[in-house]
Amino acid sequence: MKKRILFFLCIGFIVIGHVPAQSAQIKYTVIPESPRPGEPVTIGVNGTVKQAVLLANGKQAAKAAFFSVPAADGKPGFMAAILTVPSTVNPGTAVIRLDNERGAISEIPLTIADREFRTQTITLTDAMTSILSDPDPQKTVEAEKLWSILGRTGSEVYNSGKFIMPVTSTRRTSVYGSRLNYKYPSGRTTSSIHAGVDFGVPTGTTVAACGSGKVALARMRIVTGNTIIIEHAPGVYSLYYHLDKIEVQEDTMVSTGTPLGLTGATGFATGPHLHWELRVSGENTDPDAFAGRSILDKDLIISKIFN
Repeated sequence: MKKRILFFLCIGFIVIGHVPAQSAQIKYTVIPESPRPGEPVTIGVNGTVKQAVLLANGKQAAKAAFFSVPAADGKPGFMAAILTVPSTVNPGTAVIRLDNERGAISEIPLTIADREFRTQTITLTDAMTSILSDPDPQKTVEAEKLWSILGRTGSEVYNSGKFIMPVTSTRRTSVYGSRLNYKYPSGRTTSSIHAGVDFGVPTGTTVAACGSGKVALARMRIVTGNTIIIEHAPGVYSLYYHLDKIEVQEDTMVSTGTPLGLTGATGFATGPHLHWELRVSGENTDPDAFAGRSILDKDLIISKIFN
């Protein structure tokens, strides 16, 4: 009998020993606590975490890799990740799962707030139809290049504060998340979601960098015309489409407000304007969100995690 009791006690200790100790010790914060569809979420944790996975509507909706924010100025370091609630996610309860190399270590409950998006109809010309529909191997090459950049998560935080507007004009001809209905000359219709903000400004208007960062792309593309992409933080990129002129080079650094080029109507465009877009871990994101709050508010994150 004593041998059997000892055996079961040993098994009990083995099972307990396999429970990840970190899951009981990890501390985290999520900013904001109740994001709307299309808005970015910044996650800070005090442990070693590989990725954050957003689970909504019963399935994976988004994910982002964690990166290290080192200790500085007497303040502790932490791990951070930035992901976006896709604009197609329904409001309600959701979960952010934290994974390390061995699997899930913690789950963070999240409430996704309600949000309504506009509907907009765009009538296409023959030229615009050709840009969208005509097969061209170059468009495939350009798309692969674009996604190779947007899917990349670096380690440098070039800009941790708020973004500024890329143009001084406040006139917007299309807003983020609009449900677009395209009407073709043939009568056919298709739909898509507007991934950014369109500023209706004359050709030649100066476009400024919304934040500090590294120019990841600056070249002509068939669909988006003269295009610039800036990397601001791991997985965080701003995009500027349809420019008449590009005034920066790839792999160079820019500061907040640095002139990037001049607006135009190159590529798929109904007229002169700037299409300003934000991508977070590949997902299109409301640019106004990071114009209203910091990308990585280190002091706020540290106060929530370590207090």
